[in-house]
Amino acid sequence: MTLHIQNAWLPEQGLTQIQVEAGRIVAMGTDLLPPPEAERLDAEGMAVVPGFVNGHSHAAMTLLRGFGDDMPLMEWLQTRIWPAEARLTEEDVYWGTRLACLEMIRSGTLCFADMYWHFHGVARAVEHSGLRAALGAVMIDVEGEKQARECQYLAEKLCAEVKGYSDRVRFSLTPHAIYTVSAHSLRWVSAFAARHDLPVQIHLAETQHEVEQCLRTHGVRPAVYLDQQGLLHANMVLAHAVHLDDNELDLIAQRGATVVTNPVSNMKLAVGGVFPYRKAAARQIPIALGTDGAASNNTLDMFQNMKMLALIQKHAEQDPTVLPAEAAWALATGCQAPIFGQSGRVAVGEKADFLLLRHAVPEMTPHHHFVSHLVYAATGHVVDTAIVAGRVLMRNRRVEDEEEIRHEVNARMQRVCQVSDAWQNR
Repeated sequence: MTLHIQNAWLPEQGLTQIQVEAGRIVAMGTDLLPPPEAERLDAEGMAVVPGFVNGHSHAAMTLLRGFGDDMPLMEWLQTRIWPAEARLTEEDVYWGTRLACLEMIRSGTLCFADMYWHFHGVARAVEHSGLRAALGAVMIDVEGEKQARECQYLAEKLCAEVKGYSDRVRFSLTPHAIYTVSAHSLRWVSAFAARHDLPVQIHLAETQHEVEQCLRTHGVRPAVYLDQQGLLHANMVLAHAVHLDDNELDLIAQRGATVVTNPVSNMKLAVGGVFPYRKAAARQIPIALGTDGAASNNTLDMFQNMKMLALIQKHAEQDPTVLPAEAAWALATGCQAPIFGQSGRVAVGEKADFLLLRHAVPEMTPHHHFVSHLVYAATGHVVDTAIVAGRVLMRNRRVEDEEEIRHEVNARMQRVCQVSDAWQNR
């Protein structure tokens, strides 16, 4: 399929045309002639920019958005989240992920990494949405060897079955955390990932309690312990990474692992710290931005999360020059995290994954500094058009099946959340 876009405004360059073939940008310029068979799109002067990369999410937790806000962490988990999740079917997860994909498209995210149950429900939703995603089945073996074997079997099975999806769906291994997965299972993950060249996602150093528990149980801090299991390398994605010391940051830098910071979720759940961005950046650690799940954020709008990332770093360091707008934008669009496969550039030869933004709107006026407006003023409402692999997923803020998705989610969660309330009040 050929897509020809005219009258697109490229920041710093002006109006241009963009031609897409077979999912990639093949030409850009002011005097392109569209092939007769091309689908034509008039950008009407809108800005063309790369899409966001959401480096850590639990997409289907849109189902639980607002279901138990402002509660202590363990009470929230035990009385709200875990009882509701125990009732979720694969179809529930499919529709919850469809809702997440809808929200991400409407707010400019084109690629995301996810960790949740019911892999095929998530994968089918991604396939239908048109987005790109790295997905994995959650691995937890707190119940012992039998559960560990079941997780390993499932990972092997899904690694083979993912070939039935398009190349927009990428399989990864997703052990939950060092305190919910045994050393034996972590070493199995390391070996299996190396054998199949798979990325691995894990929660790490999210709370001070996790650090203290690791020191008591293993005598070392979390990043060191993970390294001892063979799981600190260039195919590793570490989510949260709030409570890391200098030695751990040095080790992560040496091993080439990627860190994903989730500032909004971390603040809402009061994890008691701020990701040490300045120290990580000084060590050239690959860094991405994530939303975490909508139950602990509550939005998947990366504009809001990007602004909060920049502000919390300035506040924590007491320095307004930390993480300037250009750096925050580059981080949020995947420039600093190559593992997610997005370059953060709109250029010839790159994937045809980009957005058209309405910049002639009040929150983007006056035109002093385009990128500063994107980081500090804009929200997802400025996104007009979203394109992935040359396919138009949204135009004029209209996404296919939006009404059906919202109806299905509301109907399903009446059942799940009523059951959870009954469990809480039993």
